Amino acid sequence: MSQNQSLSNNNNHPAFEFKGEHEIDSLNLTIQHFEHKVTGAAHYHLAADDPQNVFLVALRTVPMDSTGVAHILEHTTLCGSEKYPVRDPFFMMIRRSLNTFMNAFTSSDWTAYPFATENRKDFQNLLQVYMDAVFFPNLDPLDFAQEGHRFEFEEMTNPDSPLTYKGVVFNEMKGAMSSPVSTLWQAFSSELYPTSTYHYNSGGEPEDIPNLTHQQLVDFHKLHYHPSNAVFMTYGDIPAAEHQSQFEELALARFQDTVPQVHVGLESRYSEPKVVETSYALDEEDVSAKTHIVLGWLLGQNQDPLNVLRGHLLSSVLLDNSASPLRKLLEETELANAPSPLCGFEESNKEMAFVVGVQGSEAEHAPAVEAMILTELQRIADEGVEQSQVEAMLHQLELSQREVGGDGYPYGLQLILHSLAGALHEGDPIALLDTDAALKQLENEVKSPDFIPGLVKSLLLDNRHRVRLTMKPDTELSAKKEQAEKAKLAEIQAKLTDAEKQAIIEQAVALEARQAQEDDPTILPEVTKDDIPADIKVYKAEHSSIADMAVKSYQCGTNGLTYEQLIIDLPNLTEQEQELMPLFNSCLTEVGTQQRDYIEMQSHQAEVSGGISARSSVHSKIGEPQGYHSHFILSSKALNRNQQLMAELLHETLNEARFDESNRLKDLVSQIRSSVDHGITGNGHGLAMMAAVQNYTPAARWKYARSGFAGIQYIKKLHEELKSEDAMSAFSAGLSSIQSKIKQSAKQALVISDEPGMESALQSMDNVWNQSTGVTNQAPFEFDASQNAVNQAWVTSTQVNFCALAYPAVPADHEDAPKLSVLGACLRNGFLHSAIREKGGAYGGGASYNAEANAFVFYSYRDPRLLETYSDFKRAHEWLMSAEATQAKVDEAILNVISAMDKPGSPAGEMKKAFYQDLYGRTHEIRMAYRHGVISTTIAELRALAEKYLTNDNISSVVLTNSQNADKLKDNGFEVFKL
Repeated sequence: MSQNQSLSNNNNHPAFEFKGEHEIDSLNLTIQHFEHKVTGAAHYHLAADDPQNVFLVALRTVPMDSTGVAHILEHTTLCGSEKYPVRDPFFMMIRRSLNTFMNAFTSSDWTAYPFATENRKDFQNLLQVYMDAVFFPNLDPLDFAQEGHRFEFEEMTNPDSPLTYKGVVFNEMKGAMSSPVSTLWQAFSSELYPTSTYHYNSGGEPEDIPNLTHQQLVDFHKLHYHPSNAVFMTYGDIPAAEHQSQFEELALARFQDTVPQVHVGLESRYSEPKVVETSYALDEEDVSAKTHIVLGWLLGQNQDPLNVLRGHLLSSVLLDNSASPLRKLLEETELANAPSPLCGFEESNKEMAFVVGVQGSEAEHAPAVEAMILTELQRIADEGVEQSQVEAMLHQLELSQREVGGDGYPYGLQLILHSLAGALHEGDPIALLDTDAALKQLENEVKSPDFIPGLVKSLLLDNRHRVRLTMKPDTELSAKKEQAEKAKLAEIQAKLTDAEKQAIIEQAVALEARQAQEDDPTILPEVTKDDIPADIKVYKAEHSSIADMAVKSYQCGTNGLTYEQLIIDLPNLTEQEQELMPLFNSCLTEVGTQQRDYIEMQSHQAEVSGGISARSSVHSKIGEPQGYHSHFILSSKALNRNQQLMAELLHETLNEARFDESNRLKDLVSQIRSSVDHGITGNGHGLAMMAAVQNYTPAARWKYARSGFAGIQYIKKLHEELKSEDAMSAFSAGLSSIQSKIKQSAKQALVISDEPGMESALQSMDNVWNQSTGVTNQAPFEFDASQNAVNQAWVTSTQVNFCALAYPAVPADHEDAPKLSVLGACLRNGFLHSAIREKGGAYGGGASYNAEANAFVFYSYRDPRLLETYSDFKRAHEWLMSAEATQAKVDEAILNVISAMDKPGSPAGEMKKAFYQDLYGRTHEIRMAYRHGVISTTIAELRALAEKYLTNDNISSVVLTNSQNADKLKDNGFEVFKL
């Protein structure tokens, strides 16, 4: 007790009670747990020697309908608060901050507000704004109308013009629910969880969102956003007591009561498995083999880390790779094209789930698919699985627990999100992070050959709470939904009184006025250009060589992991080989070798590494506007004890992979084809921007042709062609030909490890590659771009649009380039955010300088409008020339650009970045010149740039849209393509 007492005195504020602390050696951090004495709010502090400090406050939000109340509240909360009564403090702070992360999330049963920054002043600024927003928001009815939903006449002040729905979340969810996988997950959750919050769409169903009232939103906030329902989590080198003194002063001291904690109830269990059939919208002529069939089981609660790990292990043993029994079955079955993207273990809900199934099937196959899966599970329960497979998956669990992340989200935020379920569901977040003890127990449990069969039996075969969901494509559903919405609006409009019509007009006018008003930004705290770090970090590599291969090695804190990459010059490829390159990348690491078939190879990869991946890249070249670097890159990572085996794996994959397993290749192409559709609306704006700059540089054209709309079309076409034997032989020969050329190309290697692992990592590479790497003189890779503008509309199944407009600009080493990146941020913050999101109702929009394409690009996503958005893109130039564009707005844009440039990655990620900057000639001097170019930007320079670049006639416009808009776009000069 005395130890706790002393910690309590030193490490917490008097308003908080110290509950205990726990050191996790493997993560180099100490977790401290506190509770606010008055409200019961929990605070978990992850104390670490890391200047990137992270804050998150999470609220238990448990909606019991699909009106999107939690999601719309998350948006509206960030539209002004008591202390900061500006219209948009969240987006304004993004511009006045050096944050490395700022966002807000609505999950199915919680809402969280996280940020991260390396600057202490910035941390305090953001904390003040976040605390006030969460606990004391204004929740203005006009903000609810803008962010949630509202009625508006098509001609705003004409009550005789058609009535429409508007609202940012309304359009966001129309976009989200255009994705077949989102629709599938929502339909499946709704059946697996018949009575709890997961039954409903917490983001909101577009049909239900208009039922939410402003008063319901206010009431939901009062209950769910009380500190009694809050969990505070922090990470970094700021002491817990310092955070708590801020929490108390900024919000908690004003709460003198508690409210009952909101918790998700336990689900009512089915006594018999349930069978359901539903449909999703698909605007394609051919709907054969487009049905999803999934089987899912409701499992136990996610409180006990051992049960969570058991679930992960079972899922990995059954599904991790093509050697896993269930995945092998799903990949090889004639009943479908590929395993379902939903396959796996879901641990984030209070009661976990296991899902398995297929995509690319037919509805009549559902009983056969279910019988096939259950038969295989019964076989595993009776016969067991290879012990080596179980141990390989335990190895994967250990590797994932050890790896220090931080390339997607800040590392501290990843740890916080990983442990959040424990904090919110009456579990133990500390145990979810410190899994060493649970892993050791699991190591003992798996020694029994009955372990996996026992789990299969108890969690799956004997579990009656099972759902089989079949989701079929429906080519008329989109049109039916649109007609139903129009009919509903027409019916409402017909019944409106004159007073109600007037109220709709007055609200629209008031909202327009509110959106046009200039807020006083000085109300908000800020960091300034003076707070920008003067220099950038430099990481030094050690140089060595093995035979004829140069090796660069970087040492950093990898927590016992080693990363290796082979970087190989792309050889000259025929046009057909260029088209095949993405499929070569995907197939190379999935096929067998001269030593083992693909099943054995998949098992071997899992036993010795954290996976192996291949990619090809074409990057613009400094000093040559139409020049490029072109490489093929083979990567892997492993625990230090497996360095030699990983080096051998890379060698074997590159030199001995074989492309004669025709059925395997056919299955792989089917899987790639099935997954292609899912990403289209998720990255619609990215694809539209890629298409807009497709002809500007070789690097831009390569990206578009391989992974843009053209790449998607090619994969669909190839999948059809491979039904013929001749095409299959040609495909196999094409892959072998690429391999043969790459094997003979010049190579270099990258090695990243920690201090204990570096020497042995280099030695293992030397052991494997000390013979000549087989380089012969080959013609270099050749690829060019026409620089022609395009005007294209791409049609797919979507309820919203994704627009892009591109102007030719200059390469990254031109003196205008850093200024153009500031121009993008300035136009986004000053004009486009308001015009496209607030007034236009899109989920987002902006502008950016694209150094790879020598282009300046405007974009919008999940956008209800089309041609009006293009008009707004062009009006951005006018705004910049007006008095509204000021040096203060330019300075905010500079902070934006610098914070994106300075965003830290994981330790290994930072080393990879340093290697590639060096490889592509982006020296410290060039990067510092770019940085100074950004920081010194003036409003006069931006106006001159706009006159120089944004008046060019050679512009490209591309939109991703639906078939209903095709004719309108054709009439406006767009060339229409079907995806």
